[in-house]
Amino acid sequence: MDIKRAKQEIKDAVEAYLLKDAFGEYQIPAIRQRPILLMGPPGIGKTQVMEQIAKEMRIGLVSYTITHHTRQSAVGLPFIREKEYGGRTYSVTEYTMSEIIAPVYDKMEQTGNSEGILFLDEINCVSETLAPAMLQFLQGKTFGTHKLPDGWIIVAAGNPPEYNKSVREFDVVTLDRLKKIDVEADFPVWKEYAYRQGIHQAVISYLDARRENFCRIENTVDGKRFATARGWEDLSRLIQVYEMLGKTADREVIFQYIQHRTIAKDFANYLELYYKYKTDYNVGEILNGKWDPVTLQKIQAAAFDEHLSIISLLNGRLGSLFQECFLQDAYVAKLYEYLIYYRDNQAIMMLDDVRAMAEKDLEDQKRAELLTREQEQILNRVIGTLNRFALEVKGEIFVGDGVLDEVREMFGQEREELDRMTEETSDALDNAFRFLEDAFGESQEMVAFVTELNANYYSVWFINENGNDLYFRHNKGLLFEERHENVIRQMEEAENMFNNALKS
Repeated sequence: MDIKRAKQEIKDAVEAYLLKDAFGEYQIPAIRQRPILLMGPPGIGKTQVMEQIAKEMRIGLVSYTITHHTRQSAVGLPFIREKEYGGRTYSVTEYTMSEIIAPVYDKMEQTGNSEGILFLDEINCVSETLAPAMLQFLQGKTFGTHKLPDGWIIVAAGNPPEYNKSVREFDVVTLDRLKKIDVEADFPVWKEYAYRQGIHQAVISYLDARRENFCRIENTVDGKRFATARGWEDLSRLIQVYEMLGKTADREVIFQYIQHRTIAKDFANYLELYYKYKTDYNVGEILNGKWDPVTLQKIQAAAFDEHLSIISLLNGRLGSLFQECFLQDAYVAKLYEYLIYYRDNQAIMMLDDVRAMAEKDLEDQKRAELLTREQEQILNRVIGTLNRFALEVKGEIFVGDGVLDEVREMFGQEREELDRMTEETSDALDNAFRFLEDAFGESQEMVAFVTELNANYYSVWFINENGNDLYFRHNKGLLFEERHENVIRQMEEAENMFNNALKS
């Protein structure tokens, strides 16, 4: 199954394991809560999925790469202790607290969450000395004499033997005590994630045209050659930072992340053309509604792969605008919550008190590890705005309702900024549709454009919130399943033309 389905399967299992009866006992006793084993190729997001699940379910997470541990760190170090048995004193060997179990208790104290997930990555690559203890842990949830606290679920992950020659095969006795989930790389699912994470548009559009290069691992006489989802994501971030620095990722830099020479060379050539089209066609001007007949004639005469690159550039810039609107909307909504609380408690609170309350909320939620990076950034921005409001009010003389009126006016400016951004983004989307209508009409290019809008979380959010007549007209008028397949076929046919363009 794909990683999206696997994530839901894990969430469902954790939810079932944590369900309690009327007496506070778990409906599925701990001994019957099978550890979940997630098996799949490297770099497809197994660790990130666990972080998402923990935040979404508001439970704790302790994560380990198990290959870093020895038997001593897992089971604990031995020490001698005297105990009395049958009236006689004996020296008995006991063990210090497991370095894997102890952080679970630390996490419970730190976050206040009594329930959570213990995630053990590379579970089938444990050392020979640790293997027996690890099997005991998977079967009985104890390392030596140290038991995993009730309410904590074991999730383990590993790579199949074809990806790692160091793996150890689990026997039937062990597998019969696990809930095993096999995961495969799936580009359409990853593309949804990629848009949400802001992966560089050149990476998304390249992989959309070369899906076979998304996750590819080969054994050759010269060693392993591979490209993974993790590699593409890390490369994407590097490209984005290089662009800020005015640098370009060349073939050798790309190969440092995509360790498959043929794919690295192919993507380097694609990225070079992507930048060329970015220069040739001023996307910013197009989204501002400015293009001339010369531009239309130029793009109409270009090859199909060039058409797709322009569409990718348009989607990339629009995607940034959609995301900015989403963040501004979330920021205004969160700010409004605190200001409503201030309005209702103005008799006993000042704006400084509300700011302090927001700072405490941020600190508490960070300690509990409940915030995504996006949510943390929004709350930090709200705190900054509340501080600014408080300083501006102190600089003026207001009494009673005068303070509230001033705060309303300042909040209105934040709301107006959201309205301005929304209007500009709506206009940009309209202009993109009109440009594509002028250039291609009802065509495969329009199918590709609308298909990408439908794949982007932020564009779907924006259109649902604000509507767009041109989107609804084109979305309704196109038979996407059939025509998108035609786009894919044309992409494949255009590949030879693409390669020829690179040589010329």
